[in-house]
This record gives sequence, C-alpha cells and structure tokens, in this order.
Amino acid sequence: MKAEIIAVGTELLLGQVVNTNATFLSEKLADAGIEVYYHTVVGDNPRRLEQLLMEAQKRSDLIVLCGGLGPTDDDLTKDTVAAHIDHLLIQDEQALDRLHDFFAFSKNQMTENNLRQTLMIEGGIAVQNPTGLAVGTLITVEETTYLLLPGPPNELKPMFTQHALPLLEELFPQKEQLISRVLRFYGIGESQLVTELKELIDTQTNPTIAPYAKPNEVTLRLTAKVVDQAQGKQLLDILEAQVMTQVGEYFYGYGDDNSLVKVTVEALKEHGKTVSAAESLTAGLFQSTLGDVAGVSEVFKGGFVTYSAQTKQEFLGIDQKLLEKEGVVSKACAIAMAEQARNRSGADFAVSFTGVAGPGELEGQSAGTVWIGLAEKGQPAVAECYHFNRERNYIRQSAVMKGLDLIRRAVTKKK
Repeated sequence: MKAEIIAVGTELLLGQVVNTNATFLSEKLADAGIEVYYHTVVGDNPRRLEQLLMEAQKRSDLIVLCGGLGPTDDDLTKDTVAAHIDHLLIQDEQALDRLHDFFAFSKNQMTENNLRQTLMIEGGIAVQNPTGLAVGTLITVEETTYLLLPGPPNELKPMFTQHALPLLEELFPQKEQLISRVLRFYGIGESQLVTELKELIDTQTNPTIAPYAKPNEVTLRLTAKVVDQAQGKQLLDILEAQVMTQVGEYFYGYGDDNSLVKVTVEALKEHGKTVSAAESLTAGLFQSTLGDVAGVSEVFKGGFVTYSAQTKQEFLGIDQKLLEKEGVVSKACAIAMAEQARNRSGADFAVSFTGVAGPGELEGQSAGTVWIGLAEKGQPAVAECYHFNRERNYIRQSAVMKGLDLIRRAVTKKK
C-alpha cells in the first residue's frame, strides 16, 4: 500500500509551526508495512487542496490529511475532501455527545461553529478523538482511501495510535512489513561513515542502509522488508554485524530516542561510578545536559562553573602562577581543573572544559580551540586539545559531546 501525507495549514507554510506530524505518521505507517512516498504541505486554501487531491489520488492508495478539522472558517479540509469525492458531511453522534459533555463540564458557552468539529464524511468510518473534539474520518472511494486527522499533535498521535491505525491494519492487512533498527555513532562524520560503508551501501537490496547526519553525530537506519519479525531480526543482525566490522569503534547506542548523554549516564550507573565537572567556556552546559536525564542524581555529584581565572583560583584552588605561566586555554589548566573537580567532589571521574568559544581569540588561540581534561580516581589526569568549527554555541555543544564520549569510554574502558 502506497501512502502520502498532506499537512494542511498556512501556519506550516509560514514556518510558525513545525510539521512533526509527518515524521510521526511516516514512522507508524512504515511499522505497519505501509510505505509513505510523498509529504506535502498546503495552506488553508480549498482550491489548492483540491488540486493536490487530484494529483494524490493518481499516485497513492492512502491519503492521510492532517489539520483543518477545527471550528473556524479556515478549517476546510473536511468540506474540500467531501466535495472532491462527491459525498455529504453528516454529524457523528458520539462526537456530538463528547462536545456537549465538554462544555457542560467546563461551564463555558458553546458557540455554533463548534458543531463543525462533529461532522464526518458520509459513508466513512468515524475516527474518534480521545483528547480533543474534532472527529476524523476514514473512507474509501473507488481505489483511494482518505484518512482525515486533526492538526494538533497532542490530538493526532493518540487518535492515530488508538483508533486509526487499528482500522487500517484491520481493513488493509499488509503481507510485508518494514522492520527498522537505528544505530548511533559519535566521532565520525556522515561523509566518512558513508565512505567506510560504501561497498555495503552500493550492494544493498534488502535490508537497506540509510545514513542521517545530526548535530555532532550520525545515525544509520537499517530497514528490512519481511513477512515476519523473526526473519527481519535475523536480516538486521547480519547487516549490523557487517556495519560494526567497519565502523564499530564509533558506535555508542541504539534507537531514535537515545542520546550520548543517556548512554553515558547508564554506563556510570551500570559500573557504579560517579562524575563531576569543571567548566569554563561551556559555562555549565555539560552539567545541565547531564541534568536532563532522569535519575542522574545517582551518578552526578555536582560540579563547578569557573568562567574566569579568578573563579578558577577561588572555586578550584588552581595556582595563580600556573594560570599566569600556562594561560587558561592550556593543557595544564585543563588537567588542574579536572583534578581539582574530582578531588573536591569525591567523584570517580571528572571532566573539564577550557577554551575559546568565540567569536574572537583568547590568549592568541582561535575560536574553537578547546582543551578537555579527564581525571579518574587512581589515574593521572590527562587533557587533549580539540578544534571545533562553526559558531559559538555549536562549539560549546561539540565540546560537551566530546566530554560525554570521553567519560563513556573511560567508564567502559573502551579506547
């Protein structure tokens, strides 16, 4: 079954709202074995939507429309689709009951235009909205199926998962399904990773490999088209092993929702280790990033933000003579910061950051020059110099990612 997604809303074209619905729906439809071939965004304009529907019905079996089901005059998706397939709009009694219950509970005055949200296309199946008021419709006319969903993601997602997707799976069972696995890599760019995997990519058939560049990392999505889950897992296991042979040293975890900070925190928990930090140019960003992970208090003892030479002396006790001789952007300073952060916090590991975020130079060092120190209990502290590119905040983010990777590798003893 070939599908396409049409997002309706002028606010999407103006950039006021990001079209996250298309990403969500594509993933869920792929999991059900329904391949999405097209994404389109159209404004709240019936004529342009009608033109798009004419094109879509020629090339797709399933057309999913998001948005335009609300109570206002610019919510015209249902009207336009109903006219396109020459069907009437009728009131759904269950949606009407929900509407009355909502206003009775909220004790607000219901305006007449709210009744528009209870309309569905005659001859279709009502798709109920568990978190909102706008009812959807699933209807098949000749060889094309139309699925109408609301625009707000907090309504669309539960509505699709709980009601629309089960209907699609029941009415249009797919013989084949797509099974995917996401591998995450740090320390290698997309171009290098693709070069290393060139032979695998050039000869791919089923399963396939798709690289995606993200800020400071790269992901690979391995996808197999199969009849059953067991077959898919076996195919993905074989391909993953081939990938790891080539670029396994850069691999750090699985999944779309995973991250380097989550993996690092889990590694610390697994090994019963704790971490601290001393930050200069990152100004607490490393510690804030750790704090985004639930349960990090088990492994994070706290740390220091020492943005100036004075606070490096006062907070960490770093010798003024060392700073005057070596400078704050130096190996000696990074090592001293890491050592003192670990000693004063009592953590098993400490990482330090000192350098030049930009845009100008500091101590004759160019923007992007960053020293990162690492102190481990029972081991001499070390520091390395890195040169990160782009603008100020990207340099700071890059430094944080490198610090996380250094901690992860030190905890797991992975070189």
